[in-house]
Amino acid sequence: MKILEKYVLSEIFKSVLFVLVAFLALFAFFDLMGELSAVGHGGYGFKDALVYVMLGLPGYAYELMPIAALIGTIYTLSQFASRSEFTIMRVSGMSTVQAGMMLAKIGVVFVVFTLVFGELIAPKASEMAEKWKLRAQGGSLSQEFRSGLWAKDVIKPEDGSGKVLGSRFLNVREVRADGTLQGVRIYEFDLDFRLRALLTAASGSYLGDRAWKLQDVVQTQFAVDAFKQPEATERPAGITMQRLPEYRLASEITPDILSVVFADPDRMSAKDLAAYTRHLEENRQATSRYEIAFWKKVIYPFAVFVMLALALPFAYLHFRSGAVSLKIFVGIMIGVGFQLLNNLFSHLGLINTWPPLITAALPSTVFLLLAIGALSWMERH
Repeated sequence: MKILEKYVLSEIFKSVLFVLVAFLALFAFFDLMGELSAVGHGGYGFKDALVYVMLGLPGYAYELMPIAALIGTIYTLSQFASRSEFTIMRVSGMSTVQAGMMLAKIGVVFVVFTLVFGELIAPKASEMAEKWKLRAQGGSLSQEFRSGLWAKDVIKPEDGSGKVLGSRFLNVREVRADGTLQGVRIYEFDLDFRLRALLTAASGSYLGDRAWKLQDVVQTQFAVDAFKQPEATERPAGITMQRLPEYRLASEITPDILSVVFADPDRMSAKDLAAYTRHLEENRQATSRYEIAFWKKVIYPFAVFVMLALALPFAYLHFRSGAVSLKIFVGIMIGVGFQLLNNLFSHLGLINTWPPLITAALPSTVFLLLAIGALSWMERH
């Protein structure tokens, strides 16, 4: 049985790897064609476009792994069925449960592969790709926003006691690829949402340990009754202004949090999604989109097992003429259907405020039930 297992698993592994590489080559070609229109803008050349596309491939590898596992396994099992090898395996005493356990073993390898790419490689590669393109074009992250980037934060004491003193709204005209800020405006409010301070700075850089260094700062502070004296001729009493060459700002906002605003949640790691969700909760902002993305990130690698379960019934089909090509086509349609349903439920869950865990798990559950139903039908017939 061990020799048989090695044979089956090696054939499946080679087929899945071939399908995945073929998909990656296809997506890389399409992406490169799409990037050609940007070549020539600034210093963005063809080599830069090629690097940008290559850095995006780990993200595709993560997204396509379940589909590649489905198609590759269907192809291998269809070959076994067409050559009557699977029939011989069954006559030799291999049950459906044993066949499923055999697929589960190779599934563990694919799940680990998906987890590594989804949590470690793809998020970093996507971040590097965006920074590479920005450096080449000489642009900034916030050019797409008319008023710049906006973020909300809470004001806490410097001693780290955790007591909330008010709210802070951060507006940044540009976020450079190296994480530095250009054109910073900060509005600080007390617990009663009265404006207490306004800071403007030419630039800002992150010092670490949740602290920013702002340069060329103009600080305007407002007393509680500052806006109750409209008759003041020059500057109302209770308003003070001062210029500072540097200013240290303690904030919960980090460069990673700022980068999330521009990142696709589906390309972020579960760790980053969890951290940003906590930040939104602390600031009483909507978290549904990122909670759904978090649970999808947790559940998606295990969709490989569902895809392998869906592939197993194809081994029991014994059509001869055009069997393999027809089964592969059906496998592609199942994979596309799974991706469409997965994305559809993400939007439906967000619109209808469904529980994030249920929203993320429902597509895999539906397809798992289909696989169990198909295997049951095959056993009966």
